[in-house]
Amino acid sequence: MKKIIYIIFSLVFLLTTAASAQSFFSVQYSMGFGSGDTKDYVNNASFRGAALEFRQMVNPNIGVGAEVGWNVFYERRPYDSYTSGTQTLTGVQYRYINMLPIIVAVDYYLKPDEHINPFVGLGIGTIYDQRNTDMNLYTLETNVWHFALRPEAGIRVNANPGLDIILVGKYFTGFKTDDLDAQNYFTFNVGFVFKK
Repeated sequence: MKKIIYIIFSLVFLLTTAASAQSFFSVQYSMGFGSGDTKDYVNNASFRGAALEFRQMVNPNIGVGAEVGWNVFYERRPYDSYTSGTQTLTGVQYRYINMLPIIVAVDYYLKPDEHINPFVGLGIGTIYDQRNTDMNLYTLETNVWHFALRPEAGIRVNANPGLDIILVGKYFTGFKTDDLDAQNYFTFNVGFVFKK
């Protein structure tokens, strides 16, 4: 997992340094809210998250690029008996989900010359999903790569010629695999856009 994160950060760094003048890099704080099977497994919202984005502008309205994010969902379940298959364990259960989306994206900017610039976008890629259930001395771990889609909508507010503030909502859908059902979650991100 750590190797993947180092590789992604290195790629994003290389892309941003090699980019032309019509590009931007964004650093965002991400809050996650599970839905569907994700919410069934961990009901709590995630306030531990971050996202990095890079966009190359094709024209004033269209930007293409890549993004990587990370959200950690956590819940402590009370002392109880939990059954999985033919086994039943009794104790306090700790549940964790680490979601790491790696997305290629296209954004459409509605008012690129205005102070407030709303946009919509669509992304396609993968989500690395690491799910842990800790109970007593036992840990059950599932690691899955999902095919993923991610629509988004947000606004960029021009703070100065080299900096914007970004507010964006994203909905991630990780499709069902042989090992795990579909995983869905919504994020609300706020951050800074560094323009070149």
